[in-house]
Amino acid sequence: MTTDTGPTPTPGGTPLRGVLLGVDVGQARVGLAASDPDGLLATPVETLARDDEHGSDLDRVAAEARERRAVGVVVGLPRSLSGEEGLAAQRARDYARSLQRRLEVPVRLWDERLTTVDAHRALHSSGVPGRRQRSVVDQAAAVLILQAALDARRAGRPPGVPLKQRKPRGPRPATT
Repeated sequence: MTTDTGPTPTPGGTPLRGVLLGVDVGQARVGLAASDPDGLLATPVETLARDDEHGSDLDRVAAEARERRAVGVVVGLPRSLSGEEGLAAQRARDYARSLQRRLEVPVRLWDERLTTVDAHRALHSSGVPGRRQRSVVDQAAAVLILQAALDARRAGRPPGVPLKQRKPRGPRPATT
């Protein structure tokens, strides 16, 4: 007789099976995607308006994670081609931290270089007109972010990097 102790985690601690959510954080909108329960395929869920004042977008993502019984959330981290992090990356990190405070499942960051460009390209080649693209491009980018994380998870790699808590800033120790 064997005892099932639950899903086997990847090296990063996220179970190999179970729903993951993908989040593409923009200045005005947030794209949301979800995987199937087996973690094979990412599909678009919705586009949310950013709400920096009340956090209703964060509340909606957290509610979606609970409704789907997600085992984790992957937030896209926009980096430059050289790997540098700018203001958009800092906003994504801040968003991920705020989301983590609302959830009991891990929130991880995924390098999302060029996903919005790729999403625009895919929508254009699918015949989606430019005006319509604006309302769905964030969802399409979230799908690309999530699918890459799912593929990594299936290959036994962690689906992104763990969210690090901000270290308090203070004076640096003197070097001798």
